[in-house]
Amino acid sequence: MESTYATGLVWFRRDLRACDHAALYHALTQCRKVHCVFVFDRAILDALPRADRRVAFIREALVELDAALRTLASHPAGGLIVRHALATDAVPELAQALQAQAVYANHDDEPQALSRDSLVRTRLAQTGIAFHTFKDHTLLERDEVLTQAGTPYSVFTPYKNAWLRTIDAFQLQSYAVVRHAHRLAPRPAPECLPVPALGALGFEAAQNTPLGLPTGSSGAMRLFEDFLQRIHRYADTRDYPAIKGPSYLSVHLRFGTISPRLLARSAHALAQGGNPGATTWLNELIWRDFYCQILAHHPHVVERSFKPAYDAIQWETGDEAQALFSAWCEGRTGYPLVDAAMAQLNQTGYMHNRLRMVAASFLVKHLGIDWRWGEHYFATHLNDFDLAANNGGWQWASSSGCDAQPYFRIFNPVSQSEKFDAEGRFIRRYLPQLAALPLAALHAPWRARPLELQEAGVVLGHHYPQPIVDHDSARQRTLQRYAVVKTT
Repeated sequence: MESTYATGLVWFRRDLRACDHAALYHALTQCRKVHCVFVFDRAILDALPRADRRVAFIREALVELDAALRTLASHPAGGLIVRHALATDAVPELAQALQAQAVYANHDDEPQALSRDSLVRTRLAQTGIAFHTFKDHTLLERDEVLTQAGTPYSVFTPYKNAWLRTIDAFQLQSYAVVRHAHRLAPRPAPECLPVPALGALGFEAAQNTPLGLPTGSSGAMRLFEDFLQRIHRYADTRDYPAIKGPSYLSVHLRFGTISPRLLARSAHALAQGGNPGATTWLNELIWRDFYCQILAHHPHVVERSFKPAYDAIQWETGDEAQALFSAWCEGRTGYPLVDAAMAQLNQTGYMHNRLRMVAASFLVKHLGIDWRWGEHYFATHLNDFDLAANNGGWQWASSSGCDAQPYFRIFNPVSQSEKFDAEGRFIRRYLPQLAALPLAALHAPWRARPLELQEAGVVLGHHYPQPIVDHDSARQRTLQRYAVVKTT
């Protein structure tokens, strides 16, 4: 096959792996020689805290990606070019310096990314360089799953059914990168540098790796292989935060250190064979696609409610609201399951999915705080922060999103605790000050008898706070608050 271009440049973004990579494959099959670049984009990094676990995760993934590219290239000068600059400047400048005729990247449908890519496309075009992008982050995207009327779905179940009718072996097959890897070009001598250390990027070393998870593509594969040994139990274990139920692959999916095609192909095959856990997990991968297409078709959700009527809700404001929000952020609500969930997030950058729903519901429907406050806090602290999924989850919890829970469904944090942490193992892990309480008192310490508190060494208001809100009263206020939209 004759090559379209002499030289191409692959721009890695949220796809930090060398295998089964759409943009890399297309570059290798269309160019005689291919260079690879990753940009630590100052437009993103400059807004982050100086000790951000995600930057550390990315760096470790890049070290492995660089090594993988050098191995594939079969020469020591192969590997990854790394920049620390504005991507809108660095990519066009590097493409020109390498005399590339085309830049290849994978789609990113977040609004800021689309604006960035539009500017890069314009700057490349000004010098006669093409810009090609491909689907890679999701299984089905944009307009691939539409209603019979040609409109995007806004309810998950019919979307899922259409997704399952649409997906096929072609959509799930891997890109054969290795077959064409001989076209990976040696880096110019000045670019043969190791991936910069965190300090060189202006960041401090993260205190710990997220939940002790392995990093890079090799780490992702170890997690996946471990999960496959227990995927049959996923439907039964995924809601219990003290149990090893989830796959723990969300951060790897976020940064593309593992191929979503590999995951979906495996889950789909197992599901077709009658594996109930694989069926449930495949649904989670479909939810991921669902929220991505919602963001692509309805970018207003970044700032406003998916359902416009919900923007009429009057949220709490002022100093009292700020104090309630701070208590939620810091795990001082007086509701142990909520506080343990926030402690998990603050300490590790991870929060169990069931607890994300409980914590989000508590902020919005117990404290009356605007869902966007919580969405921003999660965006700042979650290792696996993904705009589409995070926004979708928060709008689901606040009932303002597509296919969201009804406004009158208000999680009771005590009954959620008793059901999903029945033995109190998760609460005791993250709230050790309550560890000595008897189980009956652990889920609602304010109901404990004075002797139980005394024997456990717990003084409410000192070692652990009193509840900052009463559940029944909060429920009534929420129903009143949502009255403006109850007919939607």
